[in-house]
Amino acid sequence: MGPAAGVSTVLRIANCSGFYGDRLSAAREMVEGGPIDVLTGDWLAELTMLILAGNRLKGRPGYAPTFLRQLEEVLGTCLDRGIKIVTNAGGLDPAGCARAVHELAGRLGLSPSVAHVTGDDLTGRPLDLVNADTGERLEATPLTANAYLGGRPIAAALSAGADVVVTGRVTDAALVTGPGIWRYGWGPDDLDPLAGSVVAGHVIECGCQATGGNYAFFQDVPDLAHCGFPLAELRPDGSSVITKHPGTGGLVSVGTVTAQLVYELGGPRYLGPDVTARFDTITLSDDGPDRVLISGVRGEPPPGTLKVAVNYLGGYRNTMTLVLTGLDLPAKARVAEEALWARIPRESFDEVDVTLTDSGLLRITVMSADERTAGRAFSSAVVETGLASYPGFYGLTPPGNASAYGVYWPVLVPASEVRARVFVDGKELPFTPPETPETAKTPAIPVDPVAQADPVAQAGSLAPAVAVAAGAHAPSPAAAPAEEGATVRIPLGRVAGARSGDKGGNANLGVWAGTRERYAWLAGHLTVERLKELLPGLAPYRIDRHPLPTINALNFVVHGLLGRGVAASPRMDPQAKALGEELRACPADVPVTLV
Repeated sequence: MGPAAGVSTVLRIANCSGFYGDRLSAAREMVEGGPIDVLTGDWLAELTMLILAGNRLKGRPGYAPTFLRQLEEVLGTCLDRGIKIVTNAGGLDPAGCARAVHELAGRLGLSPSVAHVTGDDLTGRPLDLVNADTGERLEATPLTANAYLGGRPIAAALSAGADVVVTGRVTDAALVTGPGIWRYGWGPDDLDPLAGSVVAGHVIECGCQATGGNYAFFQDVPDLAHCGFPLAELRPDGSSVITKHPGTGGLVSVGTVTAQLVYELGGPRYLGPDVTARFDTITLSDDGPDRVLISGVRGEPPPGTLKVAVNYLGGYRNTMTLVLTGLDLPAKARVAEEALWARIPRESFDEVDVTLTDSGLLRITVMSADERTAGRAFSSAVVETGLASYPGFYGLTPPGNASAYGVYWPVLVPASEVRARVFVDGKELPFTPPETPETAKTPAIPVDPVAQADPVAQAGSLAPAVAVAAGAHAPSPAAAPAEEGATVRIPLGRVAGARSGDKGGNANLGVWAGTRERYAWLAGHLTVERLKELLPGLAPYRIDRHPLPTINALNFVVHGLLGRGVAASPRMDPQAKALGEELRACPADVPVTLV
């Protein structure tokens, strides 16, 4: 499967979607904006699978129809230029999505070869439904259960001549790893190149988040309103250059790439079906304007298990938001609650969350297995207090019905029990994935010197029941901590960037510094204990801290902050997107020499 004679040794892989609902014009922009070899798009978040399941129950497609709208604008051009298209927009129905692509092509007078990948859907199969994060066992019946497949089925489809490859649930990085395997012929033992492709895939999977979107130092990003989508120039050794088309807005810098590297991350070992990528071996360097070179990534054998995203229906939820103004806000909130629970007992609900924000919003969320209780019974009770509550009473939400919510439940299954299937133009392709290297005894992860005395900060570095290979490459040592001296009290965000997000019921918070000196101070200053002091709302939760010194970053995993996942979280910020910015606003005593 190596590159043919005359083929460029750089594979240009572009992204045109970071989530279901991203910019529709992005596919056209990436195809017309400059030379690319592969057009990819990521439509599937953990929440998206639940949304698609709901669509399917209503008789709508179980795939992402917005992909077809984008494809209509670029399919002809891609065929003319030999640009391959790889997408996970197949969701819960890759075969149906592939048929829709054929129908679209027919209307356009085109005849592409369309492949689809299945085998990820384990719904209805007996599974050991032990939560991989919490150890709890699920008693409810799953609505969906989809294993995260890797890049080899995609590579097989491309090798068979497919112009368009549609998958269901694969890892986000597989959209880059698959084309890399196809072009360069990487085998299972090519662990470092595979790991490099995973890192490149992780960077570009979220679209504009790699090119200045949602960036802590957004003031440095030019023309963010017209931010260009990212592309990775993937090389045979797995190194890559992250860039964007010329003339587009946004910014590709070591900072923007670092921000995306620490997004939705756990420990330094990034587990996947093709390889375990060591995020503590990444080297970033400038490669010119809007170009960042990623190199040095080391790989280890993949675990013997695959992650399976299970969703089930949890019940019904409803939220009412009241506005408190003027004096005595805590007392007004107490009066509002007392009036509400006098009309409908708090014990009527399975779960209640009451949040009073600093800006005076009183947000009350209830959950119940009974739709009416969580619906009109609750919202009408809130309205009934309107003339018998606190002064200045008004709300932001009218009374309404409850909505069903789902719960995300991650489990692990033996990789040997999941078989990917590849179909090209409706005919199944013989596909037997090569055997992966044996997983060996878990090597020791280099100890975080700051957290050495804190066993909680060291726990959870590996997913449950997962082993990795011996011979791990230790990260570069951190710079010596900054010497004590004069300090100035400023917001932490003046010397550190942050990005946060969700991983099921957990939240991740990545923090990085722009220089080795600032990182040395940050690594010594921002312990788990101090993080809980700065953000008291995190105090009840177990937090793991993972140093990533080669990219001057720390990653914190806050276990259980999001409850049962995004769809079931009662938080105003259910995906923990704002957690990083909340931390950056906290004051810190920073050495004057670092400011």
